[in-house]
Amino acid sequence: MKTAVIHARIEPKTKIKAEKVLDRLGITPTEAIRIFYNQISLRGGLPFAVEVPNELTASTLRKSRQGKDVVEFDSLDEMFASWDK
Repeated sequence: MKTAVIHARIEPKTKIKAEKVLDRLGITPTEAIRIFYNQISLRGGLPFAVEVPNELTASTLRKSRQGKDVVEFDSLDEMFASWDK
């Protein structure tokens, strides 16, 4: 079997966060990339929807990145309880 090499640059924070998730899943970054490429090949495209966010979503994302209007919770139960108020 032949192998090909992929080189990619990614923000260090993103790499660290992603690798923590992959570690919890028990797979290596190489295995994750292999799965991703296989899914692209099988589906004939990306294995998830890629869309331009509407204005409300874009505005919410901007505010979130700036730390505006962000509410944090200690648990999912606490978050869900806040929705009933």
